[in-house]
Amino acid sequence: MKIPIEKLIPKYENHLYAVAFGICRNRCDAEDVVQEVFLKYYTGEKDFESEEHIRAWLLRVTVNLARDKVKSFWNRNKVEWEGYMDSVPFENPQDRDLFEAVMGLPEKYRIVLHLFYYEDYSVQEIARILKKKENTVKSCLYRGRGLLKARLKEEWGND
Repeated sequence: MKIPIEKLIPKYENHLYAVAFGICRNRCDAEDVVQEVFLKYYTGEKDFESEEHIRAWLLRVTVNLARDKVKSFWNRNKVEWEGYMDSVPFENPQDRDLFEAVMGLPEKYRIVLHLFYYEDYSVQEIARILKKKENTVKSCLYRGRGLLKARLKEEWGND
């Protein structure tokens, strides 16, 4: 099964961009990663079992390419994500605080939290996508939530 690229791009580009940005912390790099993911899909010969298999493959390739991008030589000379913050419109100050707190988490927690809360994947699905054990994903969710809670308590008080 292979869905035409024209149907996949509008459906998944924002989700893939969010995952890539969470890892790269740079708008341009995240856009490059998403383009490369769709190019790999378009030029690839892989046959998929279902649309869910395609979605999982797209996310997995996005994570891998974004990690490669972060490790690259060019990444050392990029502007930090804090510079990007000034160009993002937030409806209220708490949204900005939440975004900063999530972006301040280590990558392994950021990715798992994003897939769980924003992409609505189950623990089992995240484990399959990231090629990790379910208990590892559960630990990352637990620890990520704890770190996020601690950071937000500092900023928002004891609410």
